[in-house]
Amino acid sequence: MLETNQCATPFALQQRQLKDLKRLSDEGLRFNLLFNANCYGKDSQSRAFFNKIGNLTDYVRNELGLSSVTTSSLLIAKFIKENFEGIDVRASVNMEIGSIEGMSYVSNFFDSFYVKRELNRNLPMLSKLRQWCDANGKQLYLLANSGCLNNCSAHIFHDNLVAHEAEISAMDNGYQFKGICWDFLSDSNNFYKWLQRTNFIRPEDIALYDHITPAVKLATRVNSAPVRVLNAYIEKRYRGSVMELLEPNHSGIFYPQYIDNSNFRKDFATHVMNCDKQCDKCDFCAEVMKHACIKLADDPSAKV
Repeated sequence: MLETNQCATPFALQQRQLKDLKRLSDEGLRFNLLFNANCYGKDSQSRAFFNKIGNLTDYVRNELGLSSVTTSSLLIAKFIKENFEGIDVRASVNMEIGSIEGMSYVSNFFDSFYVKRELNRNLPMLSKLRQWCDANGKQLYLLANSGCLNNCSAHIFHDNLVAHEAEISAMDNGYQFKGICWDFLSDSNNFYKWLQRTNFIRPEDIALYDHITPAVKLATRVNSAPVRVLNAYIEKRYRGSVMELLEPNHSGIFYPQYIDNSNFRKDFATHVMNCDKQCDKCDFCAEVMKHACIKLADDPSAKV
C-alpha cells in the first residue's frame, strides 16, 4: 500500500512521492511525463528552458523508467525526439487535433496523438483516424473523463490562464474566470443540455473503444477523490454522480440533484457513438439525463 500524506514539509512530501513512484515502477507501471501548458511565455524557446526539460526527463527516465512524454509544445516534442531515443512522444489533447490533416501536419514531431475530446462519441471519425495511424505507424489515445463542454469558445483563453495561474495569483486581479461552462449550465434553460454538450466516456463503456485505442487518459489534477476515479474505470462500473468522475466537476450547479451513472440507458454509448450528430433535432441525451437524474432527498446514501 502506498503511504498516506501526513507530513507538511514540501521536501518530505517530495521524497515520499518519489518513494511511492518507485514502488509503482517496480510493479511494472509505465510512466508518462506531461508538459501540457498552453503557454510557456518567454521561456518557450530558450536554451535554459530546454536544459530544464532535458534534466527532468533524464531524471525521471533513469530513476523511474519513462516510456512516454505528452506535450502541447511542438518544440518540446522536437527536443525529446532529438535527444531521448525510445520515448514515445505524444500530442496533447489540448492541441485539439481531430482530423487526418491535423495529424499529418505534425507527424514528424509526434509518435502518438490524443485526439480532441469532441470525437469521443464519433465512432466513424475515430475509426478513420485509427486507420490512418495504423497505416503510418502512429498510435491514438483518448481522454475519457473530461467534463468540458463541446466546442468551448473559451477553451484556448482558459488554458492560457491556467498556464499562467502562478503569476496571475500574485496579482491584484480585477476579474476572476473559472470557465464559461459554469455560467452556461447555471441557466436553468440549459440544464438538460449538459449530457448532449459533453464528451466523457463512462467506465462501463470503455470496452467499446478497445479497437480504437490501447489506453485512455484520466484527468485527476484537481479532482477531490482521484482514487475513486481510478477505481471506477478499473472496475468498469460506478454508482453515484457521474459528474464526480469528471474534470471539471459541475455537480455543484445541479445540487440537490445529481446524475446517477448507474441509471444510464444500456445503449447510451452505442447510440451516441453512431448517431448522425443532428443534436438540434434530437432529445435522446436529454431523455437519458432526465431518467438518470435523482434528487438527494430520494437517495440520501448517494455518492456525491
